Amino acid sequence: MKKKNVINLIKYYSENNDVSFRNEAYEIAHDFDVAGDKELAEYIMALLSSANTFVPQMSENDLSYVRKVNYTDEPLPLPEVIKSDILGIVNAIGHNAGVNKYLFYGAPGTGKTETVKQVARILSRELYIVDFDNLIDSKLGQTAKNIANLFNQINSVVHPEKMLILFDEIDAIALDRTNSNDLREMGRATSAVLKGMDSLNEEIVMIATTNLYDLFDKALLRRFDSCIDFNRYTNQDLHEIAEIILGFFLKKFKIEGRNIRLFNKILDKMEQIPYPGELKNLIKTSIAFSNPHEEFDYLRRLYNTITNNKPVDIKQLQEEGFTVREIEVLSGISKSQVSRALQEA
Repeated sequence: MKKKNVINLIKYYSENNDVSFRNEAYEIAHDFDVAGDKELAEYIMALLSSANTFVPQMSENDLSYVRKVNYTDEPLPLPEVIKSDILGIVNAIGHNAGVNKYLFYGAPGTGKTETVKQVARILSRELYIVDFDNLIDSKLGQTAKNIANLFNQINSVVHPEKMLILFDEIDAIALDRTNSNDLREMGRATSAVLKGMDSLNEEIVMIATTNLYDLFDKALLRRFDSCIDFNRYTNQDLHEIAEIILGFFLKKFKIEGRNIRLFNKILDKMEQIPYPGELKNLIKTSIAFSNPHEEFDYLRRLYNTITNNKPVDIKQLQEEGFTVREIEVLSGISKSQVSRALQEA
């Protein structure tokens, strides 16, 4: 941590600038993480996430089209290029310049929705997600009316500066009007979204996500202040993210065994390492189902999942660069038996 970080923290605290204070603390946590002090970084993030936030005053009758979303303590590691964009969003919102509408786009599992949760947490805002099941209506023209009511509902909150609204997979109501099977109805819905975004209170932060960026209505895209591409992961990024996820769940499930070298070798068995959403599920499931009395059982389970539970070929593993000890872990066969089998092969 640098001197300027300490000065900024004191400055923002004295100014009651909560957004900038939390953003500075977030950057400090990131610096500790990069420096290898992951436990301290996680501790700082935990303190930030546990801080009390003000709840926008909305009555139950006002919540017909949205529902509140709670945060989680699970990590959301992102590539530096995406993380930089997210910090830019946090800074832009902190400047209160009316830059408040964002679109996160990318393939499923790239972390779009989870990132929205992190942004809300960093900004100390309550997060509400649009409930499309209630919003979309089969009656002609009713969906457009519901969308208009939704934006009226959002704009009526008592403390707009404490609210973040998420349109998760907004393409459900706003695809390209020229390519819709039901042109008139989609046109009405998209037009209602455009009008709603134009009238949105500048103190309210709106973030939308989509997997179908190329099908988006161009007029709608122009309404967003910034569009963030979440497809920018390198293979190295995915390896580093996998290690962070692994460390989190090993600690959570109190598993002592840690073999990063073998873990990365297993990942390299995959034709393509999946995006963080699927990656987290793979790692979490392997650890959750592992035998707590076998410190590396989760690695065996992960390997079996990745290879579709194919019989372990000891000779092939050796040819692929796995050591005798690593083969013992993956096969469940003792080192002595593995050594004899390899000598006889």
